[in-house]
Amino acid sequence: MDVVRLLPDSVANQIAAGEVIQRPASCLKELVENSLDAGATRVQIIVRDAGRTMLQVIDNGKGMSETDARMAFEWHATSKIREAADLFSLRTMGFRGEALPSICAVSQVEMQTRIADSELGTLLEISGSQVQRQEPVQCPIGTNIKVRNLFFNVPARRRFLKTDQTEMRNLLQEFYRIALVYPKVAFTLVSQDEVLLDLPAATEKLRIEALFGSLTRHTFSHQLVEIASDTELVSIRGFVGRPEDAGKNSKQYFFVNGRFMRHAYFHKAVMTAYEGMLTGGVMPSYFIYFDIDPASIDVNIHPTKTEIKFADEQLIFPILLATVREALGKFNVVPSIDFDTAGKIDIPSFLRGSSSPAEPATTGNTNYNPFSSYKQSRPMSAGWKTMYDDTLKTTELVFSDKEESESGDVLSGLEAGEVMQLQDRYFILPSDAGLLLISRYRAHVCVLYDTCMKRLAAKDIERQQMLFPEIWDLDTDDVPFVEQMREDLLSLGFDLERIAPRSFSVSAVPAVLDGSRALETLQNILDNVKQTGLQARDILLRQMALVLAQNAAVRDGKPMTQAEAENLCSQLLKLKEYTFTPDGKKTMHLLKTEEINKLF
Repeated sequence: MDVVRLLPDSVANQIAAGEVIQRPASCLKELVENSLDAGATRVQIIVRDAGRTMLQVIDNGKGMSETDARMAFEWHATSKIREAADLFSLRTMGFRGEALPSICAVSQVEMQTRIADSELGTLLEISGSQVQRQEPVQCPIGTNIKVRNLFFNVPARRRFLKTDQTEMRNLLQEFYRIALVYPKVAFTLVSQDEVLLDLPAATEKLRIEALFGSLTRHTFSHQLVEIASDTELVSIRGFVGRPEDAGKNSKQYFFVNGRFMRHAYFHKAVMTAYEGMLTGGVMPSYFIYFDIDPASIDVNIHPTKTEIKFADEQLIFPILLATVREALGKFNVVPSIDFDTAGKIDIPSFLRGSSSPAEPATTGNTNYNPFSSYKQSRPMSAGWKTMYDDTLKTTELVFSDKEESESGDVLSGLEAGEVMQLQDRYFILPSDAGLLLISRYRAHVCVLYDTCMKRLAAKDIERQQMLFPEIWDLDTDDVPFVEQMREDLLSLGFDLERIAPRSFSVSAVPAVLDGSRALETLQNILDNVKQTGLQARDILLRQMALVLAQNAAVRDGKPMTQAEAENLCSQLLKLKEYTFTPDGKKTMHLLKTEEINKLF
């Protein structure tokens, strides 16, 4: 019995469409790329419900004739290439003739288009690859295409779409990739009848500033250094970030011949150029544009066309590396070395002779209490005890009967009043087994995190109103993150109100937090959530509580009274887990008596 059958066109079309159209962002990419290939100088994008309900792209390109309008929705119908050899001389964004038939196979499409030579345009309605209507219509020159109910006929695929906030972030990411490489095209992005971005035609640097700049901080473009290199093999231009402005929320974009691409090998070249300039955990921003002979690259290796193969990538690597290094040096980003002093060693004072220069004098207020402002910043409610109170009587340290840890039998000999402080950074606790060294900052993080989690569980986080609300300015693609976290931020004690498309007013913060660090804490929470991609509310709250604790904990170098030190150690050692912070960093180390004896 024969078992091989030819699939119906409707099924085959849906399978093929799944390779090209994966989510609303894929649809946006294909439609806008068609507009750009049509020579549009102005593109308007309108989305509703993050594109799942409606996605509309309006351009002023050259439009299509009645015949071309119908042919455009046929599989592998394209005006971009004629034969296979054309694949190696591509300068257009599209070329396969798969985008429009893929879109109409899984949605309901309405298109109006007109060319300059015609007084009337063409109206075409297609649903699930089936033409519903085609007739003449009055419309401006260009194309207006509206995609409704994406995946309406593939319910399983529709269920796999994420939340509106997540899909909107993906839409914005695709929009950035196109807007950055076509600065001379004006773009408008409208979501839920609200204008998110209105970008006039500009230079590349001004376009970067329009997308990622802030109204209240230093301009983003001020952080960038221009790069340029022109060789027979490749031309490289663009901008790289200064090392001092590197962070966790960096913007990194590669473009080749007007097309966004991902390229791990070239990313390595850029990072190599920054060797020795960056601290751990931060990345520089960069916007790098390659111009190369189309015959030297292959863009036809992935449906999304973001994975691009270079014939001479091993030769381009050192060119890119040298270009970035030269730019950083040219603008004095790399600190110069004084060879007269570079080899000198700082000799300890007790080994210096009398002729050595005196130690520089330092001044400081040893009576400064970093917790006084905290105690006065808000009224204390019944049930909430301040962690540091100079009037607290020193009490005997109490320890939990948890399983013994690294310091298990060490704590038995510990008595109240024996906490010593070192360099306003460490606690030293003598015990029968030796000396217990505790990181003061990490100890405070542990205690604050535990307190915060308990208050969250009891829904009893105290907040304090700020005298003057802070304005939190965001990148456009960060706004959906904050909207998604808004309820959880409220439960942590932050009161946010959206006052502009990219700005929130912060009028209240958790009482445990210094109000002057509100924006820093919120930004740290946002960066951590974006990096981890957390969604579940309990996991998200734990991550947010950790960042809040890290930002509220007393910093190294600030003096602490003896009562405060003993109270902090007492609260630390009452925790179920006190040997490690919630993010796995060691809080204490036991220097055993045997190790001390070996030193002498």
